Amino acid sequence: MTSKAEAVLTLALDLPEGERADLAAALLESLDPSPEADVEEAWRKEIARRVAAIEAGDVEMVPWERVREDLLAKLNGARED
Repeated sequence: MTSKAEAVLTLALDLPEGERADLAAALLESLDPSPEADVEEAWRKEIARRVAAIEAGDVEMVPWERVREDLLAKLNGARED
């Protein structure tokens, strides 16, 4: 790490937690390429479709605790094989 980067890090670490989180998010966002418009639109449509299915009662909602238990049981079973 350059001395300039180390100086920025030192200053950033003195910030309150919320400001450090905002700064970290901004830095991470600067590394990501901008999403393709058609991908973003496809995700918006998929989310809308899933929300509509939930609101219509077409899907069964499963509590996280049950999903977690099922996954852990499968993982434990796979490890025993």
